[in-house]
Amino acid sequence: MTRVGQVVRLRPEKEEEYLRLHADVWPEVTARLSASGITNFSIFLRDGLLFSYFEHVGDDLEADLAAVAADPATQRWWRLTDPCQQRVDSAPDTQWAPLREVFHHD
Repeated sequence: MTRVGQVVRLRPEKEEEYLRLHADVWPEVTARLSASGITNFSIFLRDGLLFSYFEHVGDDLEADLAAVAADPATQRWWRLTDPCQQRVDSAPDTQWAPLREVFHHD
């Protein structure tokens, strides 16, 4: 199992919209996440910063994330959620900036 933490900024003028969308995430989106081995997925908000955490329970995280990205329902979802976000770094191919795990305790 792989643990993944990521951050992105939430545009202040889009906070209400983002929260509304995530109060009722589309079943097709969550089904694709599950089919790709994405479990225990949470998004937290504090002072305009979104932190996401998920666990991957498969053999190929990159391939499973590519399947999520290729999913038409997920692409439609991202067209709604991405404008609510502002990248924290300049990597053009990454909406969410990855975090390095420095401690874990079970």
